[in-house]
Amino acid sequence: MEQSQGIITRLTKLTDTSLIVHWFTADFGLIKTVAKGARRPKSPFAGRLDLFFSADIQWTRSRSSELHALRESAPTDFRAAIRSDYHSTLLAAYFCRLLEACVEPDHPEPELHDLLRRALDHIHAAGPSSKALFHFEHEVARLLGLTHHRSQAAGVLKQSLGALPPQREALLNALANPSNFPFPDSPSGPT
Repeated sequence: MEQSQGIITRLTKLTDTSLIVHWFTADFGLIKTVAKGARRPKSPFAGRLDLFFSADIQWTRSRSSELHALRESAPTDFRAAIRSDYHSTLLAAYFCRLLEACVEPDHPEPELHDLLRRALDHIHAAGPSSKALFHFEHEVARLLGLTHHRSQAAGVLKQSLGALPPQREALLNALANPSNFPFPDSPSGPT
């Protein structure tokens, strides 16, 4: 059995009762686990699996696929404020997608794991901002050895990855004009 500290980056429905849980772990990098029965009301995973949770986890490694069997998840940080604000959720999801594009599965990247943990903690405490987005991109580019120049980070990442996650431009627009969410006010005001 394997164990590590991980951050949930994505949840996907597998069956009517089970989930695929994507983790960015401190010791193993990106991994995917199956949480059997997690969608049942009386599941031992009830309340323990949600986006951006940090948790101490245990899983059994699969010999034939990249989907491992999740055995235990003990949340250490829930970060509820992220999921209660749309822009915070978008920014946190962008951070997760960017890291998923940058690293290989089952390859440890402890510095990037620590960066994601700190970034999510920052969003939880201070809310979303374009400054946080630019700082995160710069730190990812720096840790990957692509550039030390803040102004070049997005361009270098885009060139290296082929593209940045598609929600980046819409996210920057939303962060620049938060009053326009979900739609700009009509001339007569909100209805």
